[in-house]
Amino acid sequence: MKANEAKSVQVTFTLNKMTCPSVKFNNEYLPQADEVKYLGIHLDRRLTWRKHITTKQKQLDLKLRNLYGIIGCKSQLPLENKLLVYKVILKPVWTYGIQLWGTASNSNLEILELFQSKALRTITCTVVCS
Repeated sequence: MKANEAKSVQVTFTLNKMTCPSVKFNNEYLPQADEVKYLGIHLDRRLTWRKHITTKQKQLDLKLRNLYGIIGCKSQLPLENKLLVYKVILKPVWTYGIQLWGTASNSNLEILELFQSKALRTITCTVVCS
């Protein structure tokens, strides 16, 4: 396997504010970064998962808006089929890599919980009065 130096960056995963010395790869120093995207998962140096979760929230909001005609209140699709659309299209977006980022703080996880509640309220046509 050959690594591409142009696409490589150095991220030091630590809680310390100090950065590690630069790493050389093929006699070239790798640029240092605070976050990196690897296999669709955003990793930041402190592993807070904030960037990953907010990115997923934006993707999910866009997908939900695009699916509103199918799963919205005015849709004639039965509830079972609406839930199937949710499980097949939306749920895989936010569950991808959950084994890694599932340890994120409660405040970060609440972002996805809010989306899940919003999506399920849309599917079941329930309105929450506040």
